[in-house]
Amino acid sequence: MTTYVLRRLAFLVLSLLMASVVLFLLLRLLPGDPANALLSVGADPAQIAAARHQIGSDRPLPEQFAGWLHQLATFRLGNSFVSSLPVGPEIVTRLNVTVPLTLLSFLLALVVALPVGFLAAHRSRTWYGSLLNGVSQLGIAVPVFWVGMILITFFALRLGWLPAGGFPQDNWSDPGEALSSLALPVITVALVMSASLIRYVRSATLDVLGSDYLRTARALGATFTGAMWRHGLRNGAVPVISILGMELASTLLGAVVVETVFALPGLGSMLSQAVAQHDYPTLQGVLFVSTFAVLIIGFLADLAQRLIDPRLRGRLSGGAR
Repeated sequence: MTTYVLRRLAFLVLSLLMASVVLFLLLRLLPGDPANALLSVGADPAQIAAARHQIGSDRPLPEQFAGWLHQLATFRLGNSFVSSLPVGPEIVTRLNVTVPLTLLSFLLALVVALPVGFLAAHRSRTWYGSLLNGVSQLGIAVPVFWVGMILITFFALRLGWLPAGGFPQDNWSDPGEALSSLALPVITVALVMSASLIRYVRSATLDVLGSDYLRTARALGATFTGAMWRHGLRNGAVPVISILGMELASTLLGAVVVETVFALPGLGSMLSQAVAQHDYPTLQGVLFVSTFAVLIIGFLADLAQRLIDPRLRGRLSGGAR
C-alpha cells in the first residue's frame, strides 16, 4: 500500500506540472490584450507598451513560463494585474465561502441520496420506488441556476425566511449569519447533486441485491439487514465512492454558477471576474488551485476504494511483486 501511495503522489506531482503547462498556454491563446486591464479607453501605443512591460506580457513565453514555475515552486501565485495584490491570499479568502458551500452541499446531498437511493432500489417494483426513480431522473435534467431562482423566489422574496444572496463582509465572525447566507445556495446544490447520486446509489444497490453472495448469506440464515451490513455495504460502496469523488470535484468547479446566482464572493465569482478582466495571474492561480483540489479528491477517493475493497489491495500487491 505504501508503494501505491508513493506512486500516486508522484503521479499527482506530474499531473500538476502538466496542468501548469496547459493552463499557461491556453490562457495565452485567449483573445484580447491583458494590458488593457490597466488602461482606459483610447490609450496610445506608448501607454500600451508601458503597460505590457509593467505586467511582463512583452517578455518571451519561455521566460514568462519560467517565472510561473518559480512562483509555484516558492508557493506563490503572483500578483493580480488589476489590483496588484497577491493572488494567493485572495484565493484563501474566497475559499472561506466556496469550501463551506461545497462541503455542506455534499453532506446534505449524501444525507438525502443514500437512504432514498437504497429505498428506490429495495422497493424498485413498487409504485413509490418507481416514483423516486422518476423524480431523480427529472432532477438531473433541471439546471442548477433554475433551482436557485425558484428557491430565492419562494423562501427569500415571498416568505422572507432566508436572505436572497450576498455574504457577510466580516466573513465567519458571526457563524449564524454566514450559515444563513449559505442556506439557499447549499440547498440548491444539494438538490441537484442528490438527484444524480440517487441514481448511482440505486444502481449499486440493485447490483448488490442481485448478487450471489447476498443470496448465499440469506440462505445461511442471515437477516436482510445483517447480510446487507456485513456483505452488501462494502461491495456497494466501492463504485459509489468513485462517483462521490467526481461529484465533489464537479461541485467545486461548478461553484461559479451558484455563486453568481446568489452573489457570493467565492472562488467562482473570482474566476469570472478574472476572465472578464484578462487577469492572467488570477486566472492561473484559481485554475491551478481548482486543479489541485480535483486531483487531491481523486487521490483520496481512489485510496478509500482500496482500503474498503480487499480485492483491490490484493491486485495492488500482486502488481507490486
